[in-house]
Amino acid sequence: MKKNNLITPEGTKDFLFEECLARRQMEDKLHRLFQSKGYCELMTPGLEFFDVFQCPSGHYPQELLYKMTDSKGRLLVLRPESTMPIARVAATRLRSASLPLRLYYNQSAYRFEPALKGRSDELTQTGIELLGSASYLADVEMVTTAIEALRACSGGSVSFSLELGDAGVFKELMRELQASPEERENIRYLIETKNYPALNDVLDTMGDVKVASALKKLPALFGGEEVFEKASQLYSNQRMDEILMDLRKLYQDISGVIGEGRLTVDLGMVNNADYYTGVIIKGYLEGYGEEVLSGGRYNKLLSDYGYDIPATGFAVNVDAVASVFLKNNAVSVQAPDAVIFAAPGHEMKAVEVSKQLRDQGEIVEFAFFDSIDLVREYAREKQIGKVVVVDDEITEVE
Repeated sequence: MKKNNLITPEGTKDFLFEECLARRQMEDKLHRLFQSKGYCELMTPGLEFFDVFQCPSGHYPQELLYKMTDSKGRLLVLRPESTMPIARVAATRLRSASLPLRLYYNQSAYRFEPALKGRSDELTQTGIELLGSASYLADVEMVTTAIEALRACSGGSVSFSLELGDAGVFKELMRELQASPEERENIRYLIETKNYPALNDVLDTMGDVKVASALKKLPALFGGEEVFEKASQLYSNQRMDEILMDLRKLYQDISGVIGEGRLTVDLGMVNNADYYTGVIIKGYLEGYGEEVLSGGRYNKLLSDYGYDIPATGFAVNVDAVASVFLKNNAVSVQAPDAVIFAAPGHEMKAVEVSKQLRDQGEIVEFAFFDSIDLVREYAREKQIGKVVVVDDEITEVE
């Protein structure tokens, strides 16, 4: 007996008319923005080998991946994100291309999300990857483009904000702490979720008291420019000082671009994609409880695929920004301009008439009714402004 033939799997949904229209509008805005900056579209397969997402710079835990096998018994996964597949493409088919490479994508990602979190296992992402430059200007381009993306998606009706961080802060502290990979991942997760009691319990067992103390306070290091002073007093060595100095400069430069009250710094920002090596960003829209944009610099990831070049990028959760847009803007599917009623024997003539009207830019439907009265009733219900009758003549009726 069928039990699941009328429902969708957990973590997925059907998108209906206005939802599809809002998503397409958001995608179009982002595509125009990316194209205006010289980015070219790229698509990767929805199916990838499991190995693509298991590399030294960062890997996805198996429990988060939708897995299957091919006809040869090789392990495949549904693409959980786009950066790592694009790194694979850059290291193979685009290896001889001139640098920097500016790429953008619009495709779905699939991954198991925690139950009761309200997140989707399937989401559409539109994003960019800038490959081949480690310059400060490349970071500026990425952050300012993220601001423009948030502004475009806000539609002018909701507020947006951006968080800046640097993955190097956490990585440098963990390097000093000399934790095992398992301990490192646990600490990262507790910082990400700002679980202070559990974080303190774990770090109390660590040997380096000074570094452990800094890690305990890392989740609280967010706010304005004062955060940099607090961080420098908390822990200092040459590498950490360089990270904070560079991030402070970026913060100051971006503050003059984004507008008052929209920019914060969060040194406790860590990402479950462990391949980030430098600046990381998260973007928010008012009315949505989680980030709608995330990304950053990942200078080591491509070397795992045999192509040692720096890179940076970000992705926008199209489903999230579309849902915010729908809450704050009237979105409706455009009604047809005309409906054509074809008398028996005049069907092909009606096809020609409909083509002429469509060539003029009109949206045209055929009426599948036996009487003109039913056609008129249908047109009123669908708010179609014009009824065209095609028989020996072509007439427009009220």
